[in-house]
Amino acid sequence: MWTSLSARDPVQFYERLSLETTLAGCSAAFREAIAPYGFDTFACGEIDLDDLDFSTFYALDWPERWRRLYLSSGLVHRDPLMEQISRLRKAFTWSELEDDLALSRIGREALALFREHGWSEGLVVPVTRGGSRFGLVSLAGVSARLTKAEKSALCLMCEHLLSRIRALGAPQDFMVRPLGLSRRELECIALVAAGKSDAGIAAALGITRSTAHEYVESARRRLKSATRAQMVARACFFGLVSGA
Repeated sequence: MWTSLSARDPVQFYERLSLETTLAGCSAAFREAIAPYGFDTFACGEIDLDDLDFSTFYALDWPERWRRLYLSSGLVHRDPLMEQISRLRKAFTWSELEDDLALSRIGREALALFREHGWSEGLVVPVTRGGSRFGLVSLAGVSARLTKAEKSALCLMCEHLLSRIRALGAPQDFMVRPLGLSRRELECIALVAAGKSDAGIAAALGITRSTAHEYVESARRRLKSATRAQMVARACFFGLVSGA
């Protein structure tokens, strides 16, 4: 039985999360697991530092006011956390970020904005995918400075959360999909990945061949891909194709 007393144990969390079958269930389990460390909100997804327009959030547990501000203001493009991921390529806390003399003025202003929303500490856990691509779990709360053991335990839980959510393969339920891909476009991408032609996609979805072609081409353009093969490769990286 999962209890708050076992929340600091990554093994207990692994066992609990492995039983979850929905994004909502995974988010609830993770929220409970990070609470004893002083964190009360988180974001989980994939990023490409060479093109942050591709940022995908599988789960976005932020307060609605902050979510609207972050997504509508383009803050993702000047987020100091992205700057630090590019430099360090490993987990770090906000406290460690502030201690870094190389942090830019814009980065310090962004951290101050985070604190205006009531969060005093955060933990950022990037998971390298190769090159400029990373899985990412970012926590925020009122935690005291983490010990080395606490930080390591949280990193293990973050990596399992990311792996479990990707394995569930429910891209239509992701909180933020790259470049506003629609559900229908996601369906068409999955069918292209399965080897379907425009005619096959039309038959599978009950639409005309020309409409199927339009959806596929729209998805290809949104994913900034020169070919359908490149579109599928990018969709697989971001977990937009079930089972990817």
